[in-house]
Order: sequence, then C-alpha cells, then structure tokens
Amino acid sequence: MIKPLSVKALPNYRIHIRFSDGSAGVVDLSDLAGKGVFEAWTNPEDFEAVHVGSSRQIQWREEIELDPDALYMRLTGKKPEEVFPLLKPENSHARG
Repeated sequence: MIKPLSVKALPNYRIHIRFSDGSAGVVDLSDLAGKGVFEAWTNPEDFEAVHVGSSRQIQWREEIELDPDALYMRLTGKKPEEVFPLLKPENSHARG
C-alpha cells in the first residue's frame, strides 16, 4: 500500500505531497476551494494546517480530509486499475 509521507500547503490552493513509493509533486486543489466544506480554505490559516492524519488521510480539520489514493492518482496520472491491481478485469476467453 502506497502511503503519504508528507504534505505541505503551497499558495493558490496547491499542496506538495510525497508518497512512500518515491512519487512527489504538486497537486492543485483550487477546483475544490470555496465549495462545501472546502469553504474553510478561504481562511489561509485553515488551508496551511494540512497534515497527514492518523489513518493516512490528507487532513485539515477533523471535518476536512481527502483520500490519499485519489491524490496519488491525481499526482501521477495513474488509473485506479494501476493503483489497485485487483480492479483489473480478468481476461476471460470463451470456450467453444
């Protein structure tokens, strides 16, 4: 299982995140800012409080968190089947 090791807030609702497989980089979260629970990010101090939570989630406050797997896919461009091999459909060949 790939785990987030560190996360840091950057300007313009971006975060720098580093994962246990060596992947690291910037993820733009500006598409979420100001919507629903992410309204809290309009206060810069709230956005800057990002951290890796106890269950490996990327968290701001108890009510604001993002799934690390979704962020990993956003960062790397990988598809769910690449991150979770069990999601790959099995090759089935019809017998006749």
